[in-house]
Amino acid sequence: MDKAQILIASNRGPVSFSTAEDGSLEFRRGGGGLVSGMTSVATEVDGIWVCAALSEADRRAAAEAPDARLDLAHDLDGMRVHMLDIPEETFTGAYTEIANSTLWFVQHMLYATPNKPSFGSDFRERWKDYEAYNNAFAEALVAGAADGARVAVQDYHLSLVPRILRARRPDLRIAHFSHTPWAPPEYFRLLPEHVARDLLEGMLGADRLGFHSPRWADAFLRCCAEVLNADVDLDKRTVEHGGRVVGVGVHALGADEEDLRASAADPRVAEREETLREVVGDTALIVRVDRTELSKNIVRGLEAYRELLRERPEWIGRVTHLAFAYPSRGDVPEYREYTDAVLRVAKEINEEFATPEWQPLVLEVNDDYPRSLASFRMADVLLVNPIRDGMNLVAKEGPVLSERDSVLVLSREAGAADELSGHALMVNPYDTVETAEALHRALSMEAGERRRRREALREASVALPPRRWFQEQLRSLD
Repeated sequence: MDKAQILIASNRGPVSFSTAEDGSLEFRRGGGGLVSGMTSVATEVDGIWVCAALSEADRRAAAEAPDARLDLAHDLDGMRVHMLDIPEETFTGAYTEIANSTLWFVQHMLYATPNKPSFGSDFRERWKDYEAYNNAFAEALVAGAADGARVAVQDYHLSLVPRILRARRPDLRIAHFSHTPWAPPEYFRLLPEHVARDLLEGMLGADRLGFHSPRWADAFLRCCAEVLNADVDLDKRTVEHGGRVVGVGVHALGADEEDLRASAADPRVAEREETLREVVGDTALIVRVDRTELSKNIVRGLEAYRELLRERPEWIGRVTHLAFAYPSRGDVPEYREYTDAVLRVAKEINEEFATPEWQPLVLEVNDDYPRSLASFRMADVLLVNPIRDGMNLVAKEGPVLSERDSVLVLSREAGAADELSGHALMVNPYDTVETAEALHRALSMEAGERRRRREALREASVALPPRRWFQEQLRSLD
């Protein structure tokens, strides 16, 4: 890696702030393998991370910092952070209404189309917020970038940034990575024509585009061909548009084994494991760890577990389902309704099957990372059944930490299926009977086969850890 400057742009940054009891600001470095992997590369050169202030404490920190550049060099090994204080109305329109309530639904194909979407005048006003949000990021990147710098733009919140940068700073080398799936053109064209074109042309301002799966990359290329009438080469994965040729790459993000094992060594993980063991006793464990997002398909996962207990009563009293669902996007009505549905089905399962000695389902709807790591170590079966997922790192993290050779039951619609399908039990995420049978097969599997599958899953899961994943994209710009 040469010494050229690297800038990273994402909605969420590598740091966050909270307000202490005495009114002072408390700094917290972002967790997770992806953030640490990207940060480790950026700190080896002249690195700047541009992000949005997401809380009142973040906004205060940004306001108190000169030019919004936070003085965190010591804490982030020399990398600078530029935190943008976006006006609240603009942020709500761009982030909540457009990114999370529209683009997310399109890319995950989640709309119940007889009722939604409907793109009226309110949507067009919110689209202006999305444009303003992207322009704010582009302005910060233009101001901070040295000649010939490399810029790595992350995800669907910032799809317009590459084209703005290209017009303002043609000397920059720009990458854009999509962490979500990409919808096929027949679904993507639900969007108003000008919005669909703006999104595609915005991203095509980059020199290189990245996706987790060949399926998502190819869907993007098809959208370029049909919406923009661009010259697309599906074999080479290139798009020629506006006098430029843009390459489209596939970079399947893997688990960070070193970071995971270090986190799992925290004493709190052992404490959570002891607490969970007191709850579940010596029963076999089916584990799921998800955010309460519609795409994660938690309700159908619970329905499949209910199907297992009804059709395979030999498991009654002998298995427990640990379902940890972290709150997500409470500002979006559909997500609040979905969380209510998760709670309702979980209650029904316990009311139908519980005995004085046994609780069939333990559901927790709160964020507890040490508990999640403990459950990975304890699991006999890991259930990952999304309707649609860009990657799904849970499917990769579970096999890394498993101490009981857990069997992975995996949706064919997860990006991770590309690499893990040969060693997991694959399911149609809409078919609860098939999923119940897969759970039974996983629980019944012979020890030797469990071990072979789990070892192969671990090897595949760590093939491209975050640091190498990011380096690979940067090298593609050279």
